[in-house]
Amino acid sequence: MKKIIVTVCLLIFLALSACSGRLEKDKTPRLESEDENALSSDASDLIDEAYPGYEIYLPISGYPVESEPEFPVDTAYPIETETGELSLEAVAEIVVQALSIKDLITVLQFVHPVMGVRFSPYTHVEEAHLKFLPQELSELVESDEVYRWGEYDGSGDPIELTFDEYYDRFLFSAFFAEPEMMAVNEELGHSSMINNIAEFYPGSSFVEYHFSGFEEKYEGMDWVSLRLVFLQEGGRWYLVGLVNDQWTT
Repeated sequence: MKKIIVTVCLLIFLALSACSGRLEKDKTPRLESEDENALSSDASDLIDEAYPGYEIYLPISGYPVESEPEFPVDTAYPIETETGELSLEAVAEIVVQALSIKDLITVLQFVHPVMGVRFSPYTHVEEAHLKFLPQELSELVESDEVYRWGEYDGSGDPIELTFDEYYDRFLFSAFFAEPEMMAVNEELGHSSMINNIAEFYPGSSFVEYHFSGFEEKYEGMDWVSLRLVFLQEGGRWYLVGLVNDQWTT
């Protein structure tokens, strides 16, 4: 009888110990589902402040997952587009807009890889006018090197300028990105020099950006033009000439 009582007591003791162990484990803190949602909401607010415009989703697990953000367009130049898909006018527009901010990295992507691009200060293109290959263009901006671009009309003195000086004096002497007039294969400005683009660049096409003048007192003698000359090869338009024109004696 004593053995039975001892055995029963032992079983009761073991049962109580097991329950006690389970109660101790249940005291471990847990993050309730409502708390997890609150944490995700707070994190989302912080991320929204740090990264405005992003769409961010925070799952219950607590790890943020970014959806693909839509970045604002930083440039108007669709460089990723194959140039073969672009019309002459579209390529010219890209080039003139790039020139307006001296973005020669964009311009060089349209320059003929073998012929390069020739800079002509006046409408009569000459072999002696400076020509640059695509890989050479990126080094021109802010360079201190003085180049001989040709001769001044009238005096015949050499045009010895850095690229930035030539840019201001000839290449972009007006804001050709927003011209008064624009035409394709049509000469808008007429100087005393002969326009020999067709002879110098056989089979070429050009887009002209033109201003008829700026100050009334000059009676139109302060007109200026920029002609972008292109050759088409394999369905793609390549820039081969940057020809300026203005009133000449």
